[in-house]
Amino acid sequence: MVKYVVRFGAMRPLGLLSPRGNDRYGRGSRVIARTNRGLEAGDILCVATDELIEAIKEPGHGQILREMTSEDVNELAHIKSTERDEFEICRRHVEQLDLSMQLVDIEHLFGGERIVVYYLAEQRVDFRELVRRLASEFATRIEMRQVGARDVARLVADYERCGQYCCCKNFLKVLKPVSMRSAKVQKATLDPQKISGRCGRLMCCL
Repeated sequence: MVKYVVRFGAMRPLGLLSPRGNDRYGRGSRVIARTNRGLEAGDILCVATDELIEAIKEPGHGQILREMTSEDVNELAHIKSTERDEFEICRRHVEQLDLSMQLVDIEHLFGGERIVVYYLAEQRVDFRELVRRLASEFATRIEMRQVGARDVARLVADYERCGQYCCCKNFLKVLKPVSMRSAKVQKATLDPQKISGRCGRLMCCL
């Protein structure tokens, strides 16, 4: 059975998803799929070849239900607009509980099965009371996900100083460490201020 490589979610993971019956999709099609997380909106990248299936590490799985309709587009826009209010509500609870964490982003799944809270923290955080409050406030499952500095750029950044969309958000799936040696080999400036990206780490393009 044919499968498609689909990019979905705030962290832009890749999934190997099956269509329903004989449905076929073109590259760039926006679809609604059911993944292991729930009902999500995603983008078709290509048909999954044997080489791609072998190359993608720990892909998500699920089924493509349909191509996005105009109603789906409107619903997705509505969900995105509510995420701003949900972020502020979550931030308020974090401050009230005096938790040592930095709230980064909120992801509300298309189907409403869960809300994912992305955060930065240097130490272990007891967020059980926060989860209870948010679950009561939003009446859905709350998933807490700790991220690193480069993940923050993937979640909230847009364009880099080169004028292009951030590589981490556009096409990179695995964010590998970049060493100063890469800059030396390319005879680039060694000024960290000039070769660091939005995340504060050395730019991925090095």
